[in-house]
Amino acid sequence: MHAFSHGTTSTASSAVPPSLALPVIEDSFPRQLHPYWPKLQEKTRQWLLEKRLMPADKVREHADGLCYTDLMAGYYTDASDEVLQAIADYSAWFFVWDDRHDRDIVHGRAADWRRLRHRLHAALDAPQQHLGHPDPVVAGLADSVLRLFSFLPHTWNQRFTRHFHAVIDAYDREFHNRTRGYVPQVEEYLALRRLTFAHWIWTDLLEPSAGRELPDAVRKNPVYRRPALLSQEFAAWYNDLCSLPKEIAGDEVHNLGISLVTHQGLTLEEAVEEIRLRVERCVGEFLVAESEALRFADELADDGTVSGKELGTAVRACVGNMRNWFSAVYWFHHESGRYMVDSWEDRSTPPYVTNEAAGEK
Repeated sequence: MHAFSHGTTSTASSAVPPSLALPVIEDSFPRQLHPYWPKLQEKTRQWLLEKRLMPADKVREHADGLCYTDLMAGYYTDASDEVLQAIADYSAWFFVWDDRHDRDIVHGRAADWRRLRHRLHAALDAPQQHLGHPDPVVAGLADSVLRLFSFLPHTWNQRFTRHFHAVIDAYDREFHNRTRGYVPQVEEYLALRRLTFAHWIWTDLLEPSAGRELPDAVRKNPVYRRPALLSQEFAAWYNDLCSLPKEIAGDEVHNLGISLVTHQGLTLEEAVEEIRLRVERCVGEFLVAESEALRFADELADDGTVSGKELGTAVRACVGNMRNWFSAVYWFHHESGRYMVDSWEDRSTPPYVTNEAAGEK
């Protein structure tokens, strides 16, 4: 299903600023949208309220305009409705957790963050035991991962768990970098960014969307891994490009542009141009890698067996959704209220966040 090229919500249809426009995305990556999206938006809004992840007034004023469900409905377009709902709720949780992490940094709540980090690790290992946790962020993670764990074998669940433990630890490193005012070197930042952006989590979720776990021989094959990584690198770097004004306003230190200015002596304008070049190079390299991955899928499907045909079909679906990530991410950054810093009353304080400390003491 094609979505309108300038949005899926009533708040969309923003023009893309020339400095952020990527004609190759607009021309060569037609936007897709899962037909379940309207119901998805409604149910995720309800889930945020039921799990107390956002106050009712924040949900009412900002949930739809933040476009979290648009992002996931534009990515995992082959998923069943049930799988997409679980992914979208988990994604909404992730954004709420990211905001909590940011506010703990801004307000110097080191003990609160340390407590939350330990509890998230525990909830990830034993989600059933944390469904009723008094901290909504802990309980919300438990609920969302339990649902995600219901679709594929235990081996997939173990991999997802391992990958998300690494994400939590990376958020802790970012916490300490930001509270110390430490700007990582460029390569150090890029390695950390692959974890804080959760590259391998979103890639893992391609599999329940396709309806099966991929064997290691496929998943670890460079022909499959390369387009997966390129789609995620594009998303992370384009996010850095779009969020740079917000993060400069918030006195941030974690952004590729800030690392380039600090450690390579670039002006802000030169740093923006360097990120653009990286983003555009990602797109070009993906188009080559995508063709190779689709040939790989065809080879799997043509081995003469039913299992080979099914595996090839699943790989083709995963690669197709990797492609979707480009347009989903691109339009999300021009429609979501997360990046409309010029419309905020205080450029350093997003209107959709809660500044108060949260959770059980």
